[in-house]
Amino acid sequence: MGPFVPDLISDQLNLVVALVIGIAFGFVLEQAGFSSSRKLAGVFFGYDFTVLRVFFTAAVTAMSGVLLLGFFGLLDTDAIYVNPTWLWPAIVGGAIMGVGFVLGGYCPGTSVCAAAIGRVDAWFFVGGGLLGVFAFGELYPLYESFYNSSSLGPIKVFDSLGVSGGWFAMILIAVAVGAFAVTTLIERKANAAAPSKEFRLGPHRLAAVGVLALGMILLILPERKAHMIRVVSNPSYVAAHSLKIMTADELAFRIVDKEPNIQIVDVRSSDEYGQLALPESQNIPMRDFFSKDWTSLFSQRHVKKVLVADDEPQARSACLLLQKLGYENLAVLEGGLHRFKHMILDDTPFVPTGSRWDNDVKNFRETARAEINQMIEANKNVAPKVAKEKKKIKGGC
Repeated sequence: MGPFVPDLISDQLNLVVALVIGIAFGFVLEQAGFSSSRKLAGVFFGYDFTVLRVFFTAAVTAMSGVLLLGFFGLLDTDAIYVNPTWLWPAIVGGAIMGVGFVLGGYCPGTSVCAAAIGRVDAWFFVGGGLLGVFAFGELYPLYESFYNSSSLGPIKVFDSLGVSGGWFAMILIAVAVGAFAVTTLIERKANAAAPSKEFRLGPHRLAAVGVLALGMILLILPERKAHMIRVVSNPSYVAAHSLKIMTADELAFRIVDKEPNIQIVDVRSSDEYGQLALPESQNIPMRDFFSKDWTSLFSQRHVKKVLVADDEPQARSACLLLQKLGYENLAVLEGGLHRFKHMILDDTPFVPTGSRWDNDVKNFRETARAEINQMIEANKNVAPKVAKEKKKIKGGC
């Protein structure tokens, strides 16, 4: 699963791609009239709300696209970088930028766009912005403590409000439609040549109904990852799907034999994994199965992925999730780690089964117990293989 930018594009090439996209974005802004300080400042004086309409349209489009692409598995939303929030510094910074917007008629992005086509006022605005950056850096020690205060981390708006992403989408769409209607009335009264006077009411009303319908769809749309995990964790679903099983003895033999075509995937928490990590295992919680960071590991068809957890049902759910995501050559450790510890790792008396192979099995387990416990102890002196931190896709205005 995405993001759309593949690993084939390096960080250096990303800068080139960003430059091309930035030029295209500036061209679109200029064509939309956003190089005019009069049009931009109109939102504060009530005679032109084009900026508000564009911002709401962009927000609704991007939000809907992210939610829908995430639901269909085309976008890994966990790989999207979320800027950390420092509450009071952000409020003060936003107020300063707002005052500058009203006085100068530009925001930083649109000022560069206007400067690129030679608008003198934009050049002064950009120059003032650069002086502001210089002054900010020189005076930083005076307000460093305030600048780093009230940190909330990389929070999302809907999480801070305690609602789901679908609910927030519905609320934002309703607010956008309401804002479009109210500002159109204000604009038409304040400006005889208001852009909204050219709007045809019929198509715009249909568009409002359509976007509200989209909001209802987003409202009932389940979060894909949580939904799939709930499905594969349902006991009836687990019971209805057969899986390949690997016994504790077979797994122990493969570990001792250092078989290269096997990969143990431990789905427990990092704390549990830190207490007991089987040799050459990878700690990958179920929610991380969706990340493209592990696609290359799970996609190796010649490598058997053995799912292990404390108990077998949890490992079965994890195995079914990988199966549902399209991966192959999977198996589940029979009885989970509890049985593996009892039969192989712990010094448990061997219970004969009456088979002619009892003596061989007993001797093997004793040998495997010593070797595997020695491997586990040796691995404690090195950093455990835990799920690596995801590379976030940064961007924004």
